[in-house]
Amino acid sequence: MPALVLTDFIGTITWLGVVPERVTPEIETRAFPSLAVDFAGIEGSVHGGEQRPSCSRVLGLYPTKGTTIANTRQISIVCQDELALIAQEMGLERIDPAWLGATIVVAGIPDFSHLPPSTRLQAPDGATLTVDMQNRPCHFPGRTIEAVFTGKGGAFKNAAKHRRGVTAWVECPGTLRLGQSLRVFTPDQRPWQP
Repeated sequence: MPALVLTDFIGTITWLGVVPERVTPEIETRAFPSLAVDFAGIEGSVHGGEQRPSCSRVLGLYPTKGTTIANTRQISIVCQDELALIAQEMGLERIDPAWLGATIVVAGIPDFSHLPPSTRLQAPDGATLTVDMQNRPCHFPGRTIEAVFTGKGGAFKNAAKHRRGVTAWVECPGTLRLGQSLRVFTPDQRPWQP
C-alpha cells in the first residue's frame, strides 16, 4: 500500500498570484492566469528559491536569524471558503488573496488549513506541491488590509487563526492554471500521540 493515499477531494484553482518583491510594509501581489513551478518555486517570486534564510518561525531550531535552510515556504495556498470566514469575522465584504501574498486560492477542499504536513496537491500535468505546514497569520497582511480599510487591519491575525492556509514546496515541476483541478493525496499515518 502506498504511503500517500488519494482522497475523494479534488480542489479547483480559483486564483494565482506572485509577490515579486517586498519594498513596502504592504504586500503587493500580481495575479496571473497560469504559473510555471519548478524546484525553486516560482521564478520572480520573493518566496522562490531552493533555500531561504531562517526566520522567527524556526527560531527554536536556528537561534541565529538568517541561517540558510531549505525553502519549504515557496508557495502560500489559501482556501476560498476560509477567506470568506476571515472576511465575515473582520466585518469585510471579502478578502482579496493579493492582500495576503497568496500564491494559490483553492475551492472544494474542506478544512483546508488543517491538511496534514506531507499532503500532496497534484495538477493534471503532474505538477505536485507538498504541504509543509499550516501558515500562521502574521502582521503583514493586516498592514495591507489597514491601507485599504482603515481600522480593520488589526483584526486580521485573530480572524485568520486556523484559516490562513498552508505553505508548500514544489516536489515535481509543471504548470498551474486557473480552473485547473488539484488532486489531494494525504499521508496514511495516524496523528502523532506523544
